[in-house]
Amino acid sequence: MARIAGVNLPREKRLEIGLTYIYGIGPSTARKICDALGFSPDTKVRDLTDEEITTLRNYIDEKLQVEGDLRRERSQAIKRLGEIGAYRGIRHRRGLPVNGQRTKTNARTRKGPKKTVGRGKKAAQKT
Repeated sequence: MARIAGVNLPREKRLEIGLTYIYGIGPSTARKICDALGFSPDTKVRDLTDEEITTLRNYIDEKLQVEGDLRRERSQAIKRLGEIGAYRGIRHRRGLPVNGQRTKTNARTRKGPKKTVGRGKKAAQKT
C-alpha cells in the first residue's frame, strides 16, 4: 500500500492516475512528477518498489504543497478576503459565484437547489 502525504494511493490504478488522488495534484502535475523522477506513468501503483515509493514521497514533500498545507492556505486566503471586506470575500460569505458569472439563471452549484417563492394561498373566509 503506497501512502503519500497521508493518502492511500489505489493499488490497481496507473501511477499517473493514482497520484491525482492527492489533493493539489492534478493530471498535468502527476505527469510532470513521473517525468522528473523517470517513472513510467503507465506503471501500476502496486508494482512500485519501496525505494520508488520513498523517492516519490520525498519529491512530493520537498517540491509541492499538497493536502493539509494547501487546504489551510486556501481557506486562509478566502478568510482574508472576507475580513478586508473585498467583493470576492462577500461573495464567498454569501455562497454566490465569485468570478462574475450570471446569477439570474444558472449558478445552481453555488446557490443550491431552487427555492420557489410564491404568493401563497389566502385562507377561505367563513360567512
